[in-house]
Amino acid sequence: MTPRNFLIRGLLAGLVSGILTFAVAYVAGEPSIERAIAVEQHDASDHHADGTLTHVHDEDGTVVSRQNQSTWGLLTATVATGVALGGITALAAAYALGRLGRLRPGQSTALVAGLGFVSVALVPFLKYPATPPAVGNADTIGDRTTQYFVMVAISVLAMVGAVLLARALLARLGTYTAVLIGAGTYLAVVILAGYLMPTVNEIGAFPGDTLWYFRRGSIITLATLWGVIGIALTGLIGKLYAAKSAAQARRDLAASL
Repeated sequence: MTPRNFLIRGLLAGLVSGILTFAVAYVAGEPSIERAIAVEQHDASDHHADGTLTHVHDEDGTVVSRQNQSTWGLLTATVATGVALGGITALAAAYALGRLGRLRPGQSTALVAGLGFVSVALVPFLKYPATPPAVGNADTIGDRTTQYFVMVAISVLAMVGAVLLARALLARLGTYTAVLIGAGTYLAVVILAGYLMPTVNEIGAFPGDTLWYFRRGSIITLATLWGVIGIALTGLIGKLYAAKSAAQARRDLAASL
């Protein structure tokens, strides 16, 4: 049960997750992105008095077709993200091994993946949900990006602190009370942070149904990415632990003869 064994399985789980996430993102997210781009192109057009439109095209830089963006580009992004998150989750699970009470390796891996989804993806999304093209002021994109990553950092640090707190209280207060205090501490920190962090309201006249479908597709995609990593990595680590345990049992039996 070495970090290397965890990492290899994490990268494999991330690869599988990236491929499946591409399929989900293509089905659940691309239609709303197409509608958002249509809105953006319409808003960028010049309106004449006679009602005709003159479209403004930006020819600077490398032009990538929407077909490539929504297929090979999307696949590259989901696979790269999946492999990276799978490796990071696996290393975190390797570090957590034996440090989360009496949980078996597969159980602690599943817990790490679940906590990762909540702290890295879900909570920051609830404060700063994804926005499609044509939403948001281009002049504030730097500030909005910074605010999002600050929220991610706060959420992750709060989760680490909550886990350490629950672990410290485990022996004295028992599992139920320790977990309850840890979860309550995490919720208090992220709720306070969400209240104090700036609110972004730059939707304007963008169609509400398109925004809803885009954000629904985004959270489904995130859940798929993390869910497949958690399920695949938990299964792989569980099989590794079973194989190592069986080998150790055979060695113990041979030594006792």
